[in-house]
Amino acid sequence: MLLDIPIDYDKARHRMVETQIIARGIKDPRVIEAMRKVPRHCFIEEALYSQAYSDYPLPIGEKQTISQPYIVALMTEALELKGTERVLEIGAGSGYQAAILAELAYKVYSIERINNLVIRARRTLDALGYRNVIIKFSDGTLGWKEEAPFDAIIVTAGAPAIPPPLIDQLASPGRLVIPVGDRWSQSLIRLIKEGDKIREEDLGGVRFVSLIGECGWEENNHDR
Repeated sequence: MLLDIPIDYDKARHRMVETQIIARGIKDPRVIEAMRKVPRHCFIEEALYSQAYSDYPLPIGEKQTISQPYIVALMTEALELKGTERVLEIGAGSGYQAAILAELAYKVYSIERINNLVIRARRTLDALGYRNVIIKFSDGTLGWKEEAPFDAIIVTAGAPAIPPPLIDQLASPGRLVIPVGDRWSQSLIRLIKEGDKIREEDLGGVRFVSLIGECGWEENNHDR
């Protein structure tokens, strides 16, 4: 008879950081510490707890996913947060990325187009004490004009192109990280805005769910 041995989540999380985050080149000590601290298993269904710190994305319902830990760390590090920033997140999903950002920035504004996910993410973030995260149900491709400009913007879904409203709502200096490509594969792009100059850097290949909205992909039966 197999014994149901409780999982040591703290140990699993520290092992995740050592083998998946640090070993792959993430160097920002604040990002590393945030990844060590935030309990990833709290953002998924209990049936998946044993996989919470594994090296792959996991389903969160509504045909959406919680990203692979390394990708969360990579995108977060690319924002170069110091602690005073107001950050806009497009695609709240489970709320995990918002929690990581909340450890590193002054305030996080997150937009999610699926109301069930908004409710669940808010419940989890409240339970964990993240009071510096605001989530709203809306079309993230249009940004959050009333709260702009933002020092940093992160988009956790793949777009056909960078939505113009997000570029407009990015402060100068500011950084925007977004997967851009087709519906099956994208390049992770970091856009850096300095004065009237904008430059882009390719951080490598990724694969995200589609960014649905007025300035993204049109919704179809494959998206829900």
